[in-house]
Amino acid sequence: MTLLVVVSDYLTDRGLGLVPLLIFLPAFVAGRGTARQTAAAAAWVVLVLVGLLVYDPFQTVSANLSTVAFTAALGGLSVAGAWQRDRRDAEITRLRSAAAALQRQILRPLPLLTDRLLADGAYEPVEEDSRVGGDIYEVMPSPYGTRVLIADVQGKGLPAIGTAFAVLGAFREAAGREPELTAVVEALEDAVVRHNAFEARSGEPERFVTALVLNADGGGDVQVVDCGHIPPYLLRRERTGPAARPVPLRNPGVPLGLGSLAPQSRAVERFALPPDAMLLLCTDGVTEARDSFGAFFPLQERLADWVDTSPREVAAGLLDQLAAHTGGAAADDIALLVLRRSSPPAQDREAAPGGGPGPPAAGPR
Repeated sequence: MTLLVVVSDYLTDRGLGLVPLLIFLPAFVAGRGTARQTAAAAAWVVLVLVGLLVYDPFQTVSANLSTVAFTAALGGLSVAGAWQRDRRDAEITRLRSAAAALQRQILRPLPLLTDRLLADGAYEPVEEDSRVGGDIYEVMPSPYGTRVLIADVQGKGLPAIGTAFAVLGAFREAAGREPELTAVVEALEDAVVRHNAFEARSGEPERFVTALVLNADGGGDVQVVDCGHIPPYLLRRERTGPAARPVPLRNPGVPLGLGSLAPQSRAVERFALPPDAMLLLCTDGVTEARDSFGAFFPLQERLADWVDTSPREVAAGLLDQLAAHTGGAAADDIALLVLRRSSPPAQDREAAPGGGPGPPAAGPR
């Protein structure tokens, strides 16, 4: 910019009077650069103007002492503004990193192993204060089977995290207490309603939560209650080859927090989860990921490539492909769980050769 302004001014007969425009260069740098970079730009402009004044004190009228003094003053103000912006940006970065760290701390690390299921997956929060979301998951053993939760809170920001933690706490309490899966979901519904009532006192809007709640007991089926969430995907090698397809759920319910608006209560559905199959649960950070052209991530197509792998490989492979699809700029939190049976169903054990038990169940890690 310095070369452009100075050369253009000197190549014209009368001069275009562009040299004074250099005094605004530190202000432009202050908008994006650091305080040190702004100070370097201010010092550079002052040196250029002083050099022009020394080189041509008569013809370079624009580069006089008053211009130099004004440039130095504006440069100092630009440095002060850049310093304040650096401090504000550092504070915002610290807060959003703390929010993401809090999410990771409350959610248990994967993989998780129970007597019924092996759960692996990934959780990648967006570390930006205005876009941090409320994606949560949990896998808990209970006297009634292994209970699984994956949920996504409507909206972004720290209030969404508060709602997510209310749902997570209610699930951890109800999963081991309630024998019926619908009772667990009702506990989650009550938690969201109570939290919305509490947040309304401070002017926060009501939020709903989409969720899938599953239970894997000793049978060959998995019970599920759908609360307006993305359906699970079943990964299994079939006669025609590897296949990944969404599980058809006939009775999708309303999201948590909207139960009073539904004409019917939420119902439990069942579907088979064979020992050689895997089940993928995810949030919309996966299904709604877009590339630079606005195309959605082809989840079902990509899942077919991972049918014959382990849950860990499915999760890691999907994360890599999502990063490649979005160019590393995810717009929403990414949460996904990959489930596989850790022991054969009861009927398989009874049908083992010799009438004895089947293969031993995997022990805890």
